[in-house]
Amino acid sequence: MSESNKEQQPKKTFAEWATFAIACSILSLLIGLVLYNWLAKKQEPPIISVTRNTPIRENKGQFYVPFTVTNTGGETAESVQIIAELRVNGEVLESGDQQIDFLSSGETQEGAFIFSRNPSQGQLIVRSSSYKLP
Repeated sequence: MSESNKEQQPKKTFAEWATFAIACSILSLLIGLVLYNWLAKKQEPPIISVTRNTPIRENKGQFYVPFTVTNTGGETAESVQIIAELRVNGEVLESGDQQIDFLSSGETQEGAFIFSRNPSQGQLIVRSSSYKLP
């Protein structure tokens, strides 16, 4: 009976073999990409930098201070805290903070702080203050 079962199974067609070969090559490619990413990834903590490279703009008595935050480190950062302080004569007149939920390695995000006083009349400090690892 077992010999008759072997005889009844049809041979694989060319389309079945081609489909199997394509599926195996896609699977191998995905495994290779995952291994490459794992080996080539920088093994360093997040490095957060904040820059202000666009001019401050005024609209209806409010001053918009754009900023860009970038993670140049190897790992992802969560809850990245950005702080802006406007100091005049050493005294903080206005401050603001923003939180960026997720910043992966090499990622850049943009935002803006809004002040009621003109930041060009004092010292404006925009910096990152904290993050946490996922």
